[in-house]
Amino acid sequence: MKPKISQPDEYIFYEKETNMPNPLSDNTIAIVKATVPALEAHGLTITRRMYERMFKNEEIRDLFNQSHHGETGSQPKALAEAVLAYARNIENLSALGGAVERIVQKHVALNILPEHYPFVAEALLGAIGDVLGDAATPDILAAWGEAYWFLAEILIGREATVYRELAAQPGGWNGWRDFVVEQVVDESSIIRSITLVPADGGRVMRHKPGQYLGFALNVPGAGALRRNYSISCGPNDRAYRITVKRETTPGVQAGAASNWLHDNALPGTVLRATAPAGDFFLDGAPDSPVVLVSGGVGLTPMVSMLEAIVATQPRRPTSWVHGALNGRVHAMRDHVRDLAAAAPGVTATTFYAEPLGGDRPGREFDIQGLISARWLVEHTAVAGATFYLCGPKPFLRALVGGLLAENVPEDRIRYEFFGPADELLTPGGDALAAD
Repeated sequence: MKPKISQPDEYIFYEKETNMPNPLSDNTIAIVKATVPALEAHGLTITRRMYERMFKNEEIRDLFNQSHHGETGSQPKALAEAVLAYARNIENLSALGGAVERIVQKHVALNILPEHYPFVAEALLGAIGDVLGDAATPDILAAWGEAYWFLAEILIGREATVYRELAAQPGGWNGWRDFVVEQVVDESSIIRSITLVPADGGRVMRHKPGQYLGFALNVPGAGALRRNYSISCGPNDRAYRITVKRETTPGVQAGAASNWLHDNALPGTVLRATAPAGDFFLDGAPDSPVVLVSGGVGLTPMVSMLEAIVATQPRRPTSWVHGALNGRVHAMRDHVRDLAAAAPGVTATTFYAEPLGGDRPGREFDIQGLISARWLVEHTAVAGATFYLCGPKPFLRALVGGLLAENVPEDRIRYEFFGPADELLTPGGDALAAD
């Protein structure tokens, strides 16, 4: 049974929780922890079944990026790991504080509301019963119901706070807002920038460099799609820019949104978007050095950060390092060079993995090969620098792990990636969509 949900002014899920829901009972904690072996053995089957049950409701199904489900299966795997992590840390939930904030930001970008949560509870508990059968005793189902709603109350309360804060900012809003495509620019053979201005003629909220917008798209043949795209311009009062790669992976959903945007988002087209969200953004420290590292279209939040640095902190020690396949697909090359030339504190280095015949070293790119953690440590402003990284998972696995191996402190490595985040626990939690 779903307990009554209260919505105090704020839930802060960090070291000091002052407005938490009623604590979980010792019995519930013990039962949830006792289910860890079952989750280790059957967690993926449970989450797949949970999505099957949940997607029978079209409204709930349309909150998700379907390319992360039936076609790739990545989201059920991520959710299975997240549920297992929750069970393992049920008596020490402060360990999950960062994950909870990321979930909140994704939910806000998708306009997730309190009324969506009961559908997930029903699907999760039903899936546990379906998969575990008689082993899913009434006590186990009751304990997981209590555990689910404990976390749900935290999320709902924190989301309510974020929604209020967004609406209160100059140019801010809640829910969906209409934007008109003002300009379209081809940045490479597969990447296009789209500039958006509010249809109501008002101002836009100044985003934090690195954040993204959530979009609701209605694509013929694919239906209602929800996608997040990084804002690729610096904060301003007038417009947002997103920079989108055309995805060509075969599949019903894979590439549906990006291809539709490339083919149909022309000047005058109206798109619906939520307010800027995301916990991956540039800090405001004017003197601390930063290293901005990206792969492929992962440069989009980095360009926003770079524009902000050049506009407000041009002497801040900044190393821009970008990796692309070659000049044909390298986006915003000249724009980044112009930005670096305008700021005395900025240096820019480009890697090409497979240069084409016309790609000249020292002109189109600087170094042939892949970016390595050792190169970053040896050639960037590393003393006390914070590393910001964005790109596909293999790129991040190599560099985040490599930087840790090079003794860069974990708290100075920040990253965003495309695809479902491994620690997401609830619906609408799909991470930044490359599609």
